[in-house]
Amino acid sequence: MARRLDRSQLTVSFGISLGLVLIVFGFASGMTGEEARTTPVAIERMSPADGDRVLRQSQIIIDFTDGYEGSLSIDGVELPTTRLDELSSSGGQPAPGAQVELPATAVFDPGNNVLSFQPQPGAVIESFTQGEHTATVRYWKILDGEAKYRTFVWRFLTD
Repeated sequence: MARRLDRSQLTVSFGISLGLVLIVFGFASGMTGEEARTTPVAIERMSPADGDRVLRQSQIIIDFTDGYEGSLSIDGVELPTTRLDELSSSGGQPAPGAQVELPATAVFDPGNNVLSFQPQPGAVIESFTQGEHTATVRYWKILDGEAKYRTFVWRFLTD
């Protein structure tokens, strides 16, 4: 004797199966942390990242992939950039262990492909005001030159 199919049990079983499939799919396709952040291929890392909260004197760091360099502006203010190799070549090589005085500008280190800016007295931006700030990095392949630059914009908050 064959059992009759109970429609209510079939509907409940189908609903549970569909729910489990959707949960598994959600976990498999979800992105969090570093995976969720979208930056151009030319930028390996940046700090602060988009949406981060930082202190008023926090340093801005953009770590480019090999073969790229760039310039930085914050809240529409273009920061002058000093190349680290030009800084050390103008005054000769510093003695081992000697302190090198960095200018109050954005500094590009071509050896590490890093552009950084530290708010400080005498700089165009001495400290970040409380609230949201917009940072824009213009970057280009060194071989192509600055005329073929691209931009990347992100925001960070200051407490």
